[in-house]
Amino acid sequence: MNNRIAVVPGSFDPPTLGHLDVIRRAAALYDQLHVLVVHNPGKEAMLPIAQRLTLLEQSIAEGDIEGDVVVAAWSVGLLVDYATDVGAGVLVKGIRSQVDVAYETPMAIVNRHLAHVETVFLLPDPAHALVSSSLVRQVASLGGDVSPFVPGPVARFLDTGARTG
Repeated sequence: MNNRIAVVPGSFDPPTLGHLDVIRRAAALYDQLHVLVVHNPGKEAMLPIAQRLTLLEQSIAEGDIEGDVVVAAWSVGLLVDYATDVGAGVLVKGIRSQVDVAYETPMAIVNRHLAHVETVFLLPDPAHALVSSSLVRQVASLGGDVSPFVPGPVARFLDTGARTG
């Protein structure tokens, strides 16, 4: 069997249960999965990248996600450069709505054109379909309980008041 490698990119600011759902399902589909924290210059981050990496690693470990899962960060260059560097031929994106499809489709076409990297869209578990990191950030910033929307390590971290920006 050929080694099939995929990348799940995202800002993961913070990681949500929806992210873990996509990671879990993608890890079952590919021989190796890179969960890649990318810098989004269009968003103001709540958590530094190093903290997001730690929370993802803890969440994946506690979530009993099986498979060869690598957690990494990428902040310079094109996403397809990272994919090419690690031998990945697929990007996996979770999509919640038509808005996500409209946003992701042009990028998928360009990524295929630039580096022959395909994009696979995974639909969310309905329980997570309406939760986004930005919604979690807003609830957390106002002191609300985000534990129904995020993995345990993220809920514990946010509950300590250790949020940084």
